[in-house]
Amino acid sequence: MRKVLLAAGAALVLAAGPAAAQQKTVKIGFVSTFSGPVAAIGNDMRNSFELALDHMGRKMGGLPVQVIYEDDGFKPEVGRQKTEKLIESDKVDFVAGFIWSNVAYASYKPVVDAKTFLIISNAGETRLAGANCSPYIFSTAWTNDQNPIAVADYMNSKGVKSVYLIGPNYAAGKENLAGFKSAYKGKVLGEDYTTWPSQLDFSAELAKAKAAKPEAVYMFYPGAAGVQFLNQYAQAGLKGSVPLYTTFSIDSLSLPRQKDAAVGVISALEWTADFTNDANKKFVGDFKKKYGSEPSFYGAQSYDAAMLIGSAVNAVKGNLSDKAAVQKALEKADFKSVRGDFKFGPNHYPTQNFYMQEVVKVGDTYTQKTLALADKNVPNPHAAQCHMK
Repeated sequence: MRKVLLAAGAALVLAAGPAAAQQKTVKIGFVSTFSGPVAAIGNDMRNSFELALDHMGRKMGGLPVQVIYEDDGFKPEVGRQKTEKLIESDKVDFVAGFIWSNVAYASYKPVVDAKTFLIISNAGETRLAGANCSPYIFSTAWTNDQNPIAVADYMNSKGVKSVYLIGPNYAAGKENLAGFKSAYKGKVLGEDYTTWPSQLDFSAELAKAKAAKPEAVYMFYPGAAGVQFLNQYAQAGLKGSVPLYTTFSIDSLSLPRQKDAAVGVISALEWTADFTNDANKKFVGDFKKKYGSEPSFYGAQSYDAAMLIGSAVNAVKGNLSDKAAVQKALEKADFKSVRGDFKFGPNHYPTQNFYMQEVVKVGDTYTQKTLALADKNVPNPHAAQCHMK
């Protein structure tokens, strides 16, 4: 009898072992800014990520999904601390999010060192696409120099022969303006870099731009600074006389505050709300129903990030312990993107189209209308510096 009981106990242990080790939930950490003047961006990213989970039935690979949202406070050191907490304490399977390049760069190493997958849904830090690329880093966005290159290409096609540049004095600002200059064929009459994020008075820079008499001004300011810049551009008497081009300074979050000051301003993005593919129509339509507003490009990229993760977890049937299989599944990107076709280059950054948009007023509503395709099937320019082949 004792031998029978021992044998039965051993059988129970053997049966329980694999079950105990089996993945029970998919845990995702999401780092963004949920407090302060730019919290609207982080909230839009979170809302879009949550909507994607709704569209997936709140499950991936048959497993329930748990998302832990962390506020980086708009500070690199805080972002790193929150990322370390997600890795070490919460033991997440994926880390997603990140608005800011400096926060993402301060935070990426703990994720990579832990062999956890990082899915960046906005921050365009170029080093993470090039010299610091990793099998564990993926992006559903771009690098900081890509959208401004599209603007420069468009301005070249329109014969704009001179420009004045204004942007913030931090990594993303420098990379953004450098990207523009790398492609622009006309003459740069001047460029100014302002203190970020504290400076919201651009009167001195706008006076210099006006005095230079360029054919156009190109600027980059996300968040509250973008709202202030556009209002001051009009106040300086430049609106209507000197065309303004930008990237990331106008979106569905800022337009309600920018209003008439934004009308006629042209920018470049890889996604627009008026795309007519089925995935985008469902995303935009359901977002409006659930949250009462149009999603931003931050949200679109976060929605794609959730769908990308879901596609990989589905492909490996919830077995996230097989890192190589998860990586291959992420690289395949087998999901319906809101931007249409979606594919990764060798550095895990998208090869994609860039579109020009102009702000228009329709009735009492301000929105962005797609003008033209600026660049088609653009590979990320930093893939050559990436060691992955």
